[in-house]
Amino acid sequence: MRSVFTLLFALLYVLPGFAQSILSSSNLPIVVINTNGQDIPDDPKISADMGIIYNGEGQRNNLTDPFNEYNGKIAIEIRGQSSQMFPMKSYSVDLKKASGSSLDQALLGMPAESDWVLYAPYTDKTLMRNVLAYTLAAKTGHWAPRCRYVELVLNGDYRGVYVLLEKIKRGKNRVDIPKIAATDLSGDALTGGYIFSLDKDPDGWYSTPSNRQFSYVYPKLADIKDEQAAYLKSYVDAFEAALSASNYQDPENGVRKYADLASFIDYFIVNEVSRNVDGYRLSTFFHKNRESAGGKIMAGPVWDYDLAFRNAGYCDGWRTDGWAYKFNTVCPSDPAGLIPFWWDRFMTDTAFVSALRCRWNQTRASFLADNEMNRLVDSVATVVEEARQRHFQRWPILGQYVWPNPDPIPTSYAEELTTLKSWLKDRLAWIDNNLPDKGACASWPADQSGSFVFKILQNPIGNQVVYQVQAREAQQLDLAVYDMTGRLVARQTIRMTKGSIQGQIPANWQKGIYQLRMRNAVGETSLRRIMKR
Repeated sequence: MRSVFTLLFALLYVLPGFAQSILSSSNLPIVVINTNGQDIPDDPKISADMGIIYNGEGQRNNLTDPFNEYNGKIAIEIRGQSSQMFPMKSYSVDLKKASGSSLDQALLGMPAESDWVLYAPYTDKTLMRNVLAYTLAAKTGHWAPRCRYVELVLNGDYRGVYVLLEKIKRGKNRVDIPKIAATDLSGDALTGGYIFSLDKDPDGWYSTPSNRQFSYVYPKLADIKDEQAAYLKSYVDAFEAALSASNYQDPENGVRKYADLASFIDYFIVNEVSRNVDGYRLSTFFHKNRESAGGKIMAGPVWDYDLAFRNAGYCDGWRTDGWAYKFNTVCPSDPAGLIPFWWDRFMTDTAFVSALRCRWNQTRASFLADNEMNRLVDSVATVVEEARQRHFQRWPILGQYVWPNPDPIPTSYAEELTTLKSWLKDRLAWIDNNLPDKGACASWPADQSGSFVFKILQNPIGNQVVYQVQAREAQQLDLAVYDMTGRLVARQTIRMTKGSIQGQIPANWQKGIYQLRMRNAVGETSLRRIMKR
């Protein structure tokens, strides 16, 4: 009687879940988790069993097939913050040996590790926003979480399309920085590696310049030693002090002494292309290697873009215009946390802006080209084409509002893709037209026939003339200032490379009208008239 009762209980428990779905086989790997009657909490992790069915590229995966990619114990908990209100949950998963210790194992072609995330793209009806962001970040040359689409069956219930992805973690196959031992309290070993972040519920140190509290990611708060915590804080303090100082652009003693600004530029590009409403302020990670290996603060890895790419109906998150790094001016009272002053300061750094323009032109001509972005969206859509049918049977939300979807809400999956592509095209065009066009890679004006363009940026002037020069090629220019009688009152030689510069010349003259003449070696001349107050 007991065995019959057990069988009936199992059938009643399992069949309703399968009745809701039509999953018998898939072109995607199938993940099956059994918690053995336990609810999955937010914290702490519980022990469960997990199997993955994957018969290889291009092969069908049947729910009745053996678990051939993974078959063993896991520890699992719900992950995320605002996403926990959705019926489709995301999970943190740790692979475990039978003994209970962590198990490093490769999954679906991704390098061996024990910590993974099963991300639920519930509010993202394209199912691809995080995948797009991680793909773009990887194309910039930085590590970003690798990911694979799967379908999940949890306790006999089909749960839809998930993304199995790598968790941000120190390791040779993830954030490749040295391991810090408890005894690494001095010397080079103390200087790295570290991972820290800006996020909700911080547990680290408070920064007065940024008015934010950072979090310890690696080592964790429970593991980091006082000396290590003090070192990391002092280094970030020094970085912020250098960025705040008047000589912040100094290549040796300014902010570049503490930060790898090329990584910040690539991080900026991913956040701005996606117009990530949480960008720069939440799920924002940084890492630092040892001094012997460079030792500067690196921006990234990127993380958590489900509310990006036009999927936030608040704080201008749906707009194609405007800068994501200007969030503080749009939502100055957001309780989750504002963006540090860093990015506004970077955008006043002439070398940073020049390098940003060059990097933008490079990426725009390659993987950020309109046709490449459309191809990427289409390729991801092809991967989930079959499984998304089951997904939206399980979660029939197409055409419905799910927080924080912006209006208008696409009525079908095809319209979701069309809307995303159109938004991306307009967003990229807006950045093209609004990114500071300065430095070595500045665009040459289409209507300019000469080899240089000379502009006065302020007129009337005060105690100095501020000007901008853009050159098509390297050349030497002569800037001369004359009063209205033709008397020379100032002169400056400008050695230009290709690109644009901003300069100034002291205006220690009497009030009145003056003429500025810019001339190169072959006689090309540009005249400008100014008024000295």
